[in-house]
Amino acid sequence: MPVSAENIVRKLLAEAGIEINGSRPWDFRVHDARVFRRILTQGSLGAGEAYMDGWWGADSLDEFFCRFLRAKLQASFRHKNFFRDRILPRIANLQSRRRSLEVGERHYDLGNEFYEAMLDPHWMQYTCAYWKDADSLEKAQAAKLDLICRKLKLKPGEQVLELGGGWGGFARYAAEHFGVAVTVYNISREQVAWARNRIKGLPVTFHLKDYRDAEGLYDKIVSIGLCEHVGRKNYRNFFALKARCLKDDGLAFLHTIGSNFTKTWSDPWFTKYVFPGGFLPSLRQLTGASEAFFVQEDFHNLGSHYDKTLMAWHRNFEQNWSRFRDHYGDRFYRMWKYYLLSCAGAFRARNIQLWQIVYSKTGVKGGYKPVR
Repeated sequence: MPVSAENIVRKLLAEAGIEINGSRPWDFRVHDARVFRRILTQGSLGAGEAYMDGWWGADSLDEFFCRFLRAKLQASFRHKNFFRDRILPRIANLQSRRRSLEVGERHYDLGNEFYEAMLDPHWMQYTCAYWKDADSLEKAQAAKLDLICRKLKLKPGEQVLELGGGWGGFARYAAEHFGVAVTVYNISREQVAWARNRIKGLPVTFHLKDYRDAEGLYDKIVSIGLCEHVGRKNYRNFFALKARCLKDDGLAFLHTIGSNFTKTWSDPWFTKYVFPGGFLPSLRQLTGASEAFFVQEDFHNLGSHYDKTLMAWHRNFEQNWSRFRDHYGDRFYRMWKYYLLSCAGAFRARNIQLWQIVYSKTGVKGGYKPVR
């Protein structure tokens, strides 16, 4: 007798202590029996789209994914596409200038009001916070910004280049608290418009341009959450640009989500619905691309802090959703919830990481003193 798709899924999920239609918050709740075949034939893309369509759910989606990933079940459910995973990444630059505009338009330009409701109200940080001594999202994001500034050893009067920039939180913090001038390159029209309106009277300049257009010579260079959009074909040029724009005695800083494993493909659901062209680098990929240009002075893994950050964003999202339901719709709601909570579960399971790396061009004389 052939084994049903439901029995296959049931047996695999049991390895993670997850039951189908069980009573625990992390159990897999079935709303449409077609979900089993969809997941087995379409992998993560099918699972995400089935959730968006209301075919399945879990009371605690974050804990479902944490248990699922800790049990290393993703390989059993991954739908392998030879062209997508092997051929396309070799022949195409999925993070070219033209393709990079898509993530700005589809994700970061969703609407500033929407992000204001989800992120911390003051610094508008859309990257991992630092919760070491913080008891609120705003304080944790301010602590992250302060940590970065201290890692860069910022001094009054220095010229700083920021690649990416978001809504200008780092530039504003660095200018206000450390007396530096910041030049920002960002391709999101909504983010740049918001930042220019909020940051006035400070030595901060915004360019609505691709990071690859950056020019000039700077004391310090920072990128916070940009590397996830750079792509493996562009890493070497990314570090070459940083080296070209950095003074010989300067420091460069990188803040990025990272993968535990070296691969050429990205999760198909995330690249279709959340971050077009998104790609998580491995340490091997970053080191291979940067070693010709930089000495790695400091490495700090803050992966566990991202779980708490994502859960704080999710609380804000839920509390404010009624303001946006009519505009975005219920399918968007389920998509965004899936995005935030699956990521929280992944960081909780330590399946993905958040790295902060400090580089110098030839090695800090006398040694770099780490900051925590």
